[in-house]
Amino acid sequence: MKILIESKNEGKTKMSKKETAKRYVLFIISLFFSALGVAFTKHGELGVSPISSVANVLSCTKGGFSLGVWLIIWNCVLILGQIIILRKEFRLIQLLQIPLSFLFGYFTDFGLWLVGFIPAESYIMRLVMVVVGIVILGFGVSLSVSANVIMNSGEAFVKAIADTANKNFGNVKIAFDVSCVVLALILSLLLFDFTIVGTREGTVISALCTGLAVKLFQRLTNEPVNRLVID
Repeated sequence: MKILIESKNEGKTKMSKKETAKRYVLFIISLFFSALGVAFTKHGELGVSPISSVANVLSCTKGGFSLGVWLIIWNCVLILGQIIILRKEFRLIQLLQIPLSFLFGYFTDFGLWLVGFIPAESYIMRLVMVVVGIVILGFGVSLSVSANVIMNSGEAFVKAIADTANKNFGNVKIAFDVSCVVLALILSLLLFDFTIVGTREGTVISALCTGLAVKLFQRLTNEPVNRLVID
């Protein structure tokens, strides 16, 4: 993973404007599929991926914001965290994470509307929704890696900590995911009378399987996608 992230910083100045435009279009497409994956998982009501778990719990409050809006807020918090951690090392190009976070939030709510008609009353069907969501999310993340233009706020936050503390990216990512789940559980206990809401076995399944889905799609799509975007 660290090698993939470091490779994102290589060769950007060599890209033509046309190639750069195609890569950003690909990244926006990847956001749509990632958001759709989150929507499928959310519809299963068995918990979402660790990085979205805090926003998911907050979206369960009565009369509150939608999951998409909470994801926008959560991503902006992570961007602010990057600025605080990196200070002068924070690159202005990373501010593109802000409009992209808004787009991701909109895509998520749109995805929830798209999947809303799918019946998910039985436990088996809920598990199916989680699995389908993980597959779609893995496909979206693999496209964002192939786009190779900008990191999402979660990865960028983890990288900021890893670079500043001189720690391994993978280890920091694991700690970050665990911290997100713990924070989601704490918020759930505080907001819902010591009841766990929005964080269940689906969160664990997502944490264990999303990376595998990303690796699979990277092997399948990396070469044809690169042929498509490279001039």
